[in-house]
Amino acid sequence: MRLAALHLGLLGSASLFLFAQPAVAQSASDATQRANLAAISELPMADRRDFDFASRGFVATRVDPLIRDAAGKPVWDTAAFAFAKGAAPASVHPSLWRHAQVLGKAGLFKVTDRIWQVRGFDVANITFVRGDKGWIVVDPLTATETAAAAYDLVAAKVAKLPVTAMIYTHSHVDHFGGAGAFAGLMAKDAPILAPQGFTRAAVSENVIAGPAMGRRAGYQFGLGLPKGPDGSMGSGIGMGVAAGTRSLLPPTREISESGTELVIDGVRIRFQVTPGTEAPAEMNFGFPDWKVADLAENANATQHNILTPRGAVIRDAKAWAQGLTEAIDFFAGSEVLITSHGWPRFGADEITDYLAKHRDAYAFLHDQTVRLMNKGLTGPEIAATLTLPPALAKQWYDRPYYGSYSFNARAVYQFYMGWYDGNPVHLAPLPPETGGKRYVEAMGGAMRVKALAQEAFAKGDYAWTAELLDKVIFADSTDTDAKALLARTYRQLAYQSENALWRNMYLTGADELEHGVAASDPTGGAALVSQLPPSDLFDVLAVRLDPAKAGDGAVTLGFVFPDKDAHHTLSVANGVLIHRPGLREGRQATLTVRYADLLAALFSGQPLAAKIASGEAKIEGDPAGFARLIGWLDKPDPAFNIVTP
Repeated sequence: MRLAALHLGLLGSASLFLFAQPAVAQSASDATQRANLAAISELPMADRRDFDFASRGFVATRVDPLIRDAAGKPVWDTAAFAFAKGAAPASVHPSLWRHAQVLGKAGLFKVTDRIWQVRGFDVANITFVRGDKGWIVVDPLTATETAAAAYDLVAAKVAKLPVTAMIYTHSHVDHFGGAGAFAGLMAKDAPILAPQGFTRAAVSENVIAGPAMGRRAGYQFGLGLPKGPDGSMGSGIGMGVAAGTRSLLPPTREISESGTELVIDGVRIRFQVTPGTEAPAEMNFGFPDWKVADLAENANATQHNILTPRGAVIRDAKAWAQGLTEAIDFFAGSEVLITSHGWPRFGADEITDYLAKHRDAYAFLHDQTVRLMNKGLTGPEIAATLTLPPALAKQWYDRPYYGSYSFNARAVYQFYMGWYDGNPVHLAPLPPETGGKRYVEAMGGAMRVKALAQEAFAKGDYAWTAELLDKVIFADSTDTDAKALLARTYRQLAYQSENALWRNMYLTGADELEHGVAASDPTGGAALVSQLPPSDLFDVLAVRLDPAKAGDGAVTLGFVFPDKDAHHTLSVANGVLIHRPGLREGRQATLTVRYADLLAALFSGQPLAAKIASGEAKIEGDPAGFARLIGWLDKPDPAFNIVTP
């Protein structure tokens, strides 16, 4: 899953998920209840295989469901879905309620004689593979606290052993962020394996757009929402995003070719590299001697995202489908399948059928979107009409709990065609505030539009209600009546949503309409920021340069990082910041400084004067150039408005 995503911007706000204020209670309307019941009429509600798979091999869970950080602050609740019992309430789509019941079982599970998983201790799973001398750890979760709690459980119930290897299946933070918990447990020369391109993707992907993406991630994951029938129902691939400490132990080897085979701590492992699928750098692998396959996050208990609502580089649906086709052959004969989210599957026939129908959902999405695109339909038009064939739609793992055909069809269209649909009226659309005012005026004024919205709401036509009220609010951000009705509308849309992320976004929008935007911490993820190479750091500074502040100013500065054995030259001119490796001619000054000290000065406001005074850093040339550069940099807004102007 894309927490990495769970990129740096998200990391600072993840702690909100346990401690949000309750949302305003609102009952589900009759229209919502009718829609929910109609939506599941064709689904196999009596199929209990997932419940069996998810509970098979259960060993134990924590006595105290709260996992805490060093200061005693809770960062995760393993019992977050304990409320999901019995029949679905009117405020939750019955299919999503069922999914939460399966997804919410947390604890240690014995998968095979040599493989254990801890599930429900974070948004992802952590897998412990018993080698000859210790544990091979796969995907050490998002936070060191949750990873440590998982190890404590397996150590208490199975064996307390050193870590003889670590494997990162892909470059999203929920699959490596907890690695620091094992730093003191690693055996000498224990390898850390990752797919090719992992290191750069893990610390760089989405960093440039991190603040904007982090703000939107708060919507996607419902970080400000309480768990419960009137709040968040998780993320579709996990109960939520763990707060706590992020870390990274860099890989010692990146796997570059499918078919690579290694023997690690006496265990034979065979790798399938799948770049450009669910993550830029991702790999599946298997244990051929045990007939076990690990499909990372390429196969899930839900439809996945081709483009995440929080924003990201679009995934290649065609490559994803092809990777699953290859996996069917690559892991042929496997009797057990594990993944980075959700629960295992057992039996060769079950696994082959699952992979094929999961693959077909992505292949159908890609092929039919492109077919309709080539007939002239736009992304929204395709999204409104494209549905899975019944044979696929009735499979629980193809249901839209995380990704959705509506969003994914538009993503495939964008992958090939971009956001522009070819209609000249969309070449320069009016900004929302300008357009809102003119639409409201053309429709007869705000009172008329709100009356139409109230009529639509009474009929259960919530999508149209939302469109009308959105225009009113962007025309006049002080219209409290419109905000109140739109908040009620968003809650009804949330209660009808089978998709956990859509539910989170509707409910978060409703909460912000009623209470405004809560402040968030944009400084999270410092441990990962420190992993950025200098070239990436300067790329971040380039998108923070404010040309209005810089004016016609120009400066050329050198940077020497002794701890990185790196030299760079940065230049600002014409409102543009560029950088090159090496020290170039024409510098007004050169700063020699430890890389971490520069990061602290740039992102935490810690002045360098003390470092310079102590001799830990030095400036040669005119120091005013650095002051001018700092003064030209803009700060991102981590709490910008979304549902209001």
